[in-house]
Amino acid sequence: MFVLWSFNYLAGKVALRHMQPFTLAAFRIDLATLVILPFYFLRKNRMRLQARDLWTLSYLGLFLVINQVFFTVGLAYTTSGHSSMILATGPIIVLLFARALKLEALTTGKILGMAIAFTGVAILATEQGLNLRRSATLAGDLITLIGTTSFSIYAVLGKKFARHYDSITMNTINLIAGALLLLPISIHQAVHVDWSSVGWAGWTGLIYMAAISSVAAYTLFYWVLRYMDASRVAAVNYLQPIGAILVAAAFLGEVPTRNLLFGGALILLGVYLAERGRG
Repeated sequence: MFVLWSFNYLAGKVALRHMQPFTLAAFRIDLATLVILPFYFLRKNRMRLQARDLWTLSYLGLFLVINQVFFTVGLAYTTSGHSSMILATGPIIVLLFARALKLEALTTGKILGMAIAFTGVAILATEQGLNLRRSATLAGDLITLIGTTSFSIYAVLGKKFARHYDSITMNTINLIAGALLLLPISIHQAVHVDWSSVGWAGWTGLIYMAAISSVAAYTLFYWVLRYMDASRVAAVNYLQPIGAILVAAAFLGEVPTRNLLFGGALILLGVYLAERGRG
Protein backbone atom coordinates (compact mmCIF):
# COMPACT_ATOMS: atom_id res chain seq x y z
CA MET A 1 0.00 0.00 0.00
CA PHE A 2 2.83 2.37 0.91
CA VAL A 3 4.52 2.12 -2.49
CA LEU A 4 1.30 2.10 -4.52
CA TRP A 5 -0.17 5.14 -2.79
CA SER A 6 3.13 7.03 -2.78
CA PHE A 7 3.12 7.08 -6.58
CA ASN A 8 -0.57 8.03 -6.63
CA TYR A 9 0.35 11.68 -5.98
CA LEU A 10 2.59 11.71 -9.05
CA ALA A 11 -0.11 10.07 -11.16
CA GLY A 12 -2.67 12.60 -9.92
CA LYS A 13 -0.47 15.61 -10.58
CA VAL A 14 0.30 14.40 -14.11
CA ALA A 15 -3.34 13.60 -14.90
CA LEU A 16 -4.46 17.01 -13.58
CA ARG A 17 -2.36 18.66 -16.27
CA HIS A 18 -4.74 17.14 -18.81
CA MET A 19 -8.11 17.02 -17.00
CA GLN A 20 -10.21 19.09 -14.65
CA PRO A 21 -10.27 17.78 -11.03
CA PHE A 22 -13.92 16.66 -11.07
CA THR A 23 -13.45 14.97 -14.43
CA LEU A 24 -10.46 13.03 -13.12
CA ALA A 25 -12.19 12.12 -9.84
CA ALA A 26 -15.37 10.88 -11.52
CA PHE A 27 -13.68 8.84 -14.23
CA ARG A 28 -11.18 7.43 -11.77
CA ILE A 29 -14.03 5.74 -9.88
CA ASP A 30 -15.87 4.78 -13.09
CA LEU A 31 -12.77 3.14 -14.54
CA ALA A 32 -11.91 1.46 -11.23
CA THR A 33 -15.40 -0.06 -11.17
CA LEU A 34 -14.97 -1.46 -14.68
CA VAL A 35 -11.57 -2.89 -13.74
CA ILE A 36 -12.73 -4.68 -10.58
CA LEU A 37 -16.05 -6.10 -11.87
CA PRO A 38 -14.46 -9.00 -13.83
CA PHE A 39 -12.42 -10.01 -10.78
CA TYR A 40 -15.58 -10.04 -8.69
CA PHE A 41 -17.83 -12.01 -11.06
CA LEU A 42 -15.23 -14.49 -12.35
CA ARG A 43 -14.22 -15.80 -8.95
CA LYS A 44 -15.24 -19.39 -8.27
CA ASN A 45 -15.88 -18.88 -4.56
CA ARG A 46 -17.67 -15.54 -4.74
CA MET A 47 -19.26 -14.62 -1.42
CA ARG A 48 -23.00 -14.06 -1.29
CA LEU A 49 -24.03 -10.69 0.01
CA GLN A 50 -26.50 -10.55 2.85
CA ALA A 51 -29.42 -8.31 1.94
CA ARG A 52 -29.22 -6.54 5.29
CA ASP A 53 -25.58 -5.58 4.62
CA LEU A 54 -26.00 -4.39 1.04
CA TRP A 55 -27.36 -0.97 1.99
CA THR A 56 -24.63 -0.36 4.57
CA LEU A 57 -21.86 -1.42 2.19
CA SER A 58 -23.40 0.86 -0.44
CA TYR A 59 -23.55 3.95 1.74
CA LEU A 60 -19.93 3.32 2.69
CA GLY A 61 -19.35 4.09 -0.97
CA LEU A 62 -20.38 7.66 -0.16
CA PHE A 63 -17.34 8.04 2.07
CA LEU A 64 -15.21 6.51 -0.67
CA VAL A 65 -16.53 9.13 -3.11
CA ILE A 66 -15.88 11.99 -0.70
CA ASN A 67 -12.39 10.71 0.03
CA GLN A 68 -11.29 10.23 -3.57
CA VAL A 69 -13.04 13.31 -4.99
CA PHE A 70 -11.71 15.64 -2.30
CA PHE A 71 -8.24 14.08 -2.55
CA THR A 72 -8.18 14.73 -6.30
CA VAL A 73 -9.60 18.26 -6.09
CA GLY A 74 -7.35 19.10 -3.15
CA LEU A 75 -4.28 17.82 -5.01
CA ALA A 76 -5.04 20.31 -7.78
CA TYR A 77 -4.60 23.19 -5.33
CA THR A 78 -1.75 22.03 -3.11
CA THR A 79 1.55 20.17 -3.36
CA SER A 80 2.11 16.44 -3.14
CA GLY A 81 4.05 16.96 0.08
CA HIS A 82 1.25 18.90 1.77
CA SER A 83 -1.36 16.43 0.58
CA SER A 84 0.55 13.39 1.84
CA MET A 85 1.26 14.96 5.23
CA ILE A 86 -2.40 15.85 5.75
CA LEU A 87 -3.40 12.31 4.81
CA ALA A 88 -0.95 11.13 7.47
CA THR A 89 -3.30 12.52 10.13
CA GLY A 90 -5.71 9.66 9.34
CA PRO A 91 -4.97 7.67 12.52
CA ILE A 92 -5.61 10.78 14.62
CA ILE A 93 -9.02 11.34 13.03
CA VAL A 94 -9.78 7.63 13.45
CA LEU A 95 -9.11 7.99 17.17
CA LEU A 96 -11.36 11.05 17.43
CA PHE A 97 -14.17 9.28 15.61
CA ALA A 98 -13.74 6.16 17.75
CA ARG A 99 -13.95 8.38 20.82
CA ALA A 100 -17.13 10.03 19.52
CA LEU A 101 -18.65 6.55 19.18
CA LYS A 102 -17.42 5.73 22.71
CA LEU A 103 -15.23 2.96 21.36
CA GLU A 104 -12.07 4.35 22.94
CA ALA A 105 -11.09 6.60 25.82
CA LEU A 106 -8.75 9.55 25.41
CA THR A 107 -5.55 9.11 27.41
CA THR A 108 -2.95 11.77 28.13
CA GLY A 109 -0.68 10.27 25.47
CA LYS A 110 -3.40 10.36 22.82
CA ILE A 111 -4.34 13.96 23.59
CA LEU A 112 -0.70 15.06 23.50
CA GLY A 113 -0.16 13.27 20.20
CA MET A 114 -3.27 14.84 18.68
CA ALA A 115 -2.22 18.32 19.79
CA ILE A 116 1.25 17.92 18.27
CA ALA A 117 -0.11 16.47 15.02
CA PHE A 118 -2.64 19.23 14.49
CA THR A 119 0.01 21.84 15.31
CA GLY A 120 1.93 20.36 12.39
CA VAL A 121 -1.17 20.62 10.19
CA ALA A 122 -1.57 24.28 11.19
CA ILE A 123 2.05 24.98 10.24
CA LEU A 124 1.48 23.42 6.83
CA ALA A 125 -1.84 25.13 6.21
CA THR A 126 -0.56 28.59 7.14
CA GLU A 127 2.71 28.33 5.24
CA GLN A 128 1.56 30.99 2.78
CA GLY A 129 -0.91 32.80 5.01
CA LEU A 130 -4.59 32.38 5.92
CA ASN A 131 -6.03 34.09 2.85
CA LEU A 132 -7.69 31.48 0.64
CA ARG A 133 -7.22 33.63 -2.44
CA ARG A 134 -3.58 34.51 -1.88
CA SER A 135 -2.32 31.24 -0.45
CA ALA A 136 -1.29 28.74 -3.12
CA THR A 137 -1.94 25.73 -0.87
CA LEU A 138 -4.43 26.59 1.91
CA ALA A 139 -7.60 25.79 -0.07
CA GLY A 140 -6.13 22.52 -1.28
CA ASP A 141 -4.99 21.60 2.23
CA LEU A 142 -8.46 22.17 3.68
CA ILE A 143 -10.13 20.20 0.88
CA THR A 144 -7.67 17.35 1.40
CA LEU A 145 -8.38 17.36 5.15
CA ILE A 146 -12.08 16.80 4.42
CA GLY A 147 -11.17 13.84 2.23
CA THR A 148 -8.90 12.44 4.93
CA THR A 149 -11.68 12.75 7.50
CA SER A 150 -14.01 10.83 5.19
CA PHE A 151 -11.42 8.07 4.74
CA SER A 152 -10.97 7.81 8.50
CA ILE A 153 -14.70 7.48 9.11
CA TYR A 154 -14.78 4.91 6.33
CA ALA A 155 -12.01 2.89 8.00
CA VAL A 156 -13.87 2.75 11.32
CA LEU A 157 -17.28 1.90 9.85
CA GLY A 158 -15.82 -0.58 7.38
CA LYS A 159 -14.02 -2.56 10.08
CA LYS A 160 -17.20 -4.44 11.03
CA PHE A 161 -17.84 -5.62 7.49
CA ALA A 162 -14.21 -6.40 6.74
CA ARG A 163 -14.52 -9.30 9.19
CA HIS A 164 -17.34 -10.89 7.18
CA TYR A 165 -16.63 -10.01 3.55
CA ASP A 166 -13.50 -10.47 1.48
CA SER A 167 -11.61 -7.44 0.22
CA ILE A 168 -12.72 -7.74 -3.43
CA THR A 169 -16.40 -7.87 -2.43
CA MET A 170 -16.12 -4.80 -0.22
CA ASN A 171 -14.19 -2.80 -2.79
CA THR A 172 -16.55 -3.79 -5.61
CA ILE A 173 -19.74 -2.79 -3.80
CA ASN A 174 -18.19 0.48 -2.61
CA LEU A 175 -16.98 1.36 -6.11
CA ILE A 176 -20.32 0.52 -7.73
CA ALA A 177 -22.10 2.75 -5.21
CA GLY A 178 -19.55 5.49 -5.80
CA ALA A 179 -19.87 5.25 -9.58
CA LEU A 180 -23.67 5.52 -9.35
CA LEU A 181 -23.43 8.57 -7.10
CA LEU A 182 -21.07 10.26 -9.55
CA LEU A 183 -23.02 9.20 -12.65
CA PRO A 184 -24.54 12.67 -13.34
CA ILE A 185 -21.06 14.27 -13.18
CA SER A 186 -19.58 11.53 -15.35
CA ILE A 187 -22.23 11.97 -18.04
CA HIS A 188 -21.89 15.75 -18.02
CA GLN A 189 -18.10 15.62 -18.24
CA ALA A 190 -18.09 12.90 -20.91
CA VAL A 191 -20.18 15.15 -23.15
CA HIS A 192 -18.35 18.42 -22.54
CA VAL A 193 -14.69 17.43 -22.16
CA ASP A 194 -12.42 17.74 -25.18
CA TRP A 195 -10.95 14.24 -25.00
CA SER A 196 -8.63 14.88 -27.92
CA SER A 197 -6.67 17.26 -25.69
CA VAL A 198 -5.91 14.53 -23.14
CA GLY A 199 -2.43 13.21 -23.90
CA TRP A 200 -1.01 9.77 -23.17
CA ALA A 201 0.45 11.00 -19.86
CA GLY A 202 -3.03 12.09 -18.72
CA TRP A 203 -4.50 8.70 -19.60
CA THR A 204 -1.62 6.94 -17.87
CA GLY A 205 -2.21 8.96 -14.70
CA LEU A 206 -5.94 8.20 -14.78
CA ILE A 207 -5.36 4.48 -15.35
CA TYR A 208 -2.84 4.32 -12.50
CA MET A 209 -5.19 6.09 -10.07
CA ALA A 210 -8.07 3.78 -11.04
CA ALA A 211 -6.45 0.37 -11.51
CA ILE A 212 -3.51 0.58 -9.11
CA SER A 213 -4.60 2.98 -6.39
CA SER A 214 -8.38 2.47 -6.26
CA VAL A 215 -8.47 -1.25 -7.09
CA ALA A 216 -5.14 -2.87 -6.11
CA ALA A 217 -4.22 -0.69 -3.11
CA TYR A 218 -7.73 -0.43 -1.68
CA THR A 219 -8.33 -4.16 -2.08
CA LEU A 220 -5.11 -4.76 -0.15
CA PHE A 221 -6.31 -2.21 2.43
CA TYR A 222 -9.56 -4.11 3.02
CA TRP A 223 -7.68 -7.40 3.33
CA VAL A 224 -5.37 -5.95 5.99
CA LEU A 225 -8.34 -4.31 7.72
CA ARG A 226 -9.75 -7.78 8.47
CA TYR A 227 -6.81 -8.54 10.75
CA MET A 228 -5.82 -5.17 12.23
CA ASP A 229 -7.44 -2.23 14.03
CA ALA A 230 -8.53 0.62 11.75
CA SER A 231 -6.07 3.12 13.23
CA ARG A 232 -3.24 0.59 12.98
CA VAL A 233 -3.99 0.09 9.31
CA ALA A 234 -4.15 3.84 8.77
CA ALA A 235 -0.69 4.07 10.32
CA VAL A 236 0.75 3.06 6.93
CA ASN A 237 0.62 6.84 6.47
CA TYR A 238 3.77 7.06 8.61
CA LEU A 239 5.83 6.16 5.54
CA GLN A 240 3.55 7.39 2.76
CA PRO A 241 4.53 11.10 3.07
CA ILE A 242 8.22 10.23 2.83
CA GLY A 243 7.62 8.24 -0.34
CA ALA A 244 5.34 10.93 -1.82
CA ILE A 245 7.85 13.73 -1.10
CA LEU A 246 10.73 11.78 -2.64
CA VAL A 247 8.68 10.90 -5.72
CA ALA A 248 7.44 14.50 -6.13
CA ALA A 249 10.98 15.86 -5.78
CA ALA A 250 12.35 13.41 -8.33
CA PHE A 251 9.63 13.67 -10.98
CA LEU A 252 7.75 16.93 -10.36
CA GLY A 253 10.52 19.18 -9.08
CA GLU A 254 8.67 19.95 -5.83
CA VAL A 255 11.36 21.07 -3.40
CA PRO A 256 10.44 20.39 0.26
CA THR A 257 10.08 23.65 2.18
CA ARG A 258 11.09 24.30 5.78
CA ASN A 259 7.45 24.45 6.85
CA LEU A 260 6.75 21.15 5.12
CA LEU A 261 9.63 19.39 6.84
CA PHE A 262 8.98 20.90 10.29
CA GLY A 263 5.19 20.62 10.14
CA GLY A 264 5.44 17.14 8.68
CA ALA A 265 7.80 16.02 11.43
CA LEU A 266 5.30 17.25 14.04
CA ILE A 267 2.46 15.41 12.31
CA LEU A 268 4.34 12.12 12.22
CA LEU A 269 5.52 12.54 15.82
CA GLY A 270 2.01 13.34 16.96
CA VAL A 271 0.52 10.33 15.17
CA TYR A 272 3.21 8.11 16.66
CA LEU A 273 2.56 9.37 20.21
CA ALA A 274 -1.20 9.00 19.83
CA GLU A 275 -0.79 5.46 18.50
CA ARG A 276 1.63 4.62 21.28
CA GLY A 277 -0.90 5.92 23.80
CA ARG A 278 -3.34 3.24 22.65
CA GLY A 279 -1.21 0.54 24.15
